[in-house]
Amino acid sequence: MKYLVSLLLGLLCGAALFILGLFYNPFVADRGLSPLSISDSAVTSLSYTRVPAKNIAYTNNGMSRIKPHPESIAELWNGPVRLTDATLTELRDARGQTAGIGVKFSSRSEKTRLMRGKALVDSVWYVYLPDRGSLFIEQSENYWPFIQDVVFPAYRNSANSWKGTWFGDLTDGPGALGIARVTGVSGAFQGKSMEAVESLNMRAYSTDKGPVSAEGRLLIAMPPKDLASADASE
Repeated sequence: MKYLVSLLLGLLCGAALFILGLFYNPFVADRGLSPLSISDSAVTSLSYTRVPAKNIAYTNNGMSRIKPHPESIAELWNGPVRLTDATLTELRDARGQTAGIGVKFSSRSEKTRLMRGKALVDSVWYVYLPDRGSLFIEQSENYWPFIQDVVFPAYRNSANSWKGTWFGDLTDGPGALGIARVTGVSGAFQGKSMEAVESLNMRAYSTDKGPVSAEGRLLIAMPPKDLASADASE
């Protein structure tokens, strides 16, 4: 019996050490802010709500704690897309006025490596800005810092929630230095290559409902010929 107790204690201690090592891994470096966030280049800033129920539409496989919105929307339950979330949202400029609409598809990445501090999601954006054109954004997002600083503390809280201020860049490639790849689709952007960074500003999170108060932001470096129109719109 004593050997069984010793074995169980050893397993519990090992599991505890593994969890501590996972969340406080000294080999996971803080990437800090993306170069785009502190660049002197002219950029367009587009913000949107990260609270699913406040978007125009949101859907997933229907099994997540975050429910699709509106209720009548089709769920992504069939095999190829069952691990995908889809969002249709209003995009606002730096003044808080409507600048366009965006459609985002996000899927869990097979390249996730938690021991390396990589909780990855592959996502794409289709952004339409009236009178200017449309963009296609391809990126990989790393949610590990968010999980470590917000989600894990929320589960430890007796109220199963987290409140505070957390801001961080999510984009982790595929471009150099962790920048998203942007391709112009139509209008002034057609055929042009650009760069972008997506960030998250979290103020309240619930383990039952997900984001309660949160805002996302896209920073897009404009092509040279579009800088004048970008400045005028901002």
